[in-house]
Amino acid sequence: MSVLPKQNDLGFFEIRLESIGGLGANLAGKMLAEAGVVGSGFNGVSFSSYGSEKKGSPVKAHIRFCDLETNIRDTTPVERPHIVGVFHENLSKTVNVISGIYEDSVVLVNSTKLPEQLKEKMNLSAGTLAVVDATGISLEENNRVNMAMLGGLFRLCDFLDFEHMKGIIRKSLEKKYPQAVDPALRTFQRGYDEVKFQTFALPEGEQMPEPKRWDIPTLGYETQPIGGMIINPGNSVLKDISISRQGMMPHFDDEKCIHCAACDTACPDFCFVWEEQPDKKGRPQMFLQGIDYQYCKGCLKCVVACPTEALASERETDGYGEAHRVPHKFVWANAN
Repeated sequence: MSVLPKQNDLGFFEIRLESIGGLGANLAGKMLAEAGVVGSGFNGVSFSSYGSEKKGSPVKAHIRFCDLETNIRDTTPVERPHIVGVFHENLSKTVNVISGIYEDSVVLVNSTKLPEQLKEKMNLSAGTLAVVDATGISLEENNRVNMAMLGGLFRLCDFLDFEHMKGIIRKSLEKKYPQAVDPALRTFQRGYDEVKFQTFALPEGEQMPEPKRWDIPTLGYETQPIGGMIINPGNSVLKDISISRQGMMPHFDDEKCIHCAACDTACPDFCFVWEEQPDKKGRPQMFLQGIDYQYCKGCLKCVVACPTEALASERETDGYGEAHRVPHKFVWANAN
């Protein structure tokens, strides 16, 4: 029987998966727990937490393992993880994905960036960064991101049976989706093989940050403005939903655009920026300037609606959305 490499004071080895709805972190957590319980003989539990609008919103999956002599009666969120799996690197913009990690914890990130770049982006004090291009692998193998991330997680969890996990994947897919078995196994294997590691030591004299609860509201009866005034009403001016993208986004080709507004009609988040200009005959007409990627969640409905292929579905590359963003020109009404 395998032995857990480390445990906390309660005897648990804990894993937390940080993701957005639609990337399959919930399923990955369940399969990971099943591999530990059925394949390696541990006690284990898996559960997830998310809001009412699961798809496109932040999701957390929690996994705990312990030996057979220890009972698991704890289903509270994992606050001090030994391993963190980050399914979407841009989650670090709005979510403290590394909250509560130990000095020797391992953080697996779906990214094409170098570990040094991710360390700065995530404000990592110390620990091991493991990087795998799960999105790229899934696109090449015509499969899902969670299979590549699951392969990377198994590389970190060497106490789990790798071959047994392949059997679980095959068993879960072969009856309903037999054509998906081989792509899933290839994606899982590549996720396992293509992980790159780099360890960062804690600088002398520094301490690891204390864990922060993710579900504590920022405003309460002690912190709200006087009179309960709503100073930031529910609007999209300050909202950034770019973390909802799952690796693909619309790319705009101005030369092919006929300014028909079919894309704007299909867009659920008003991402397209227009400007009134004179046409060839001097008459005023609205011309499409581009996309405000701050509000684009990558649903790609605009790509389907475009009649001239001026919008194409392409993989999101580092910095593309920011570099090609055309901000809206907000006009505030004069109160007088």
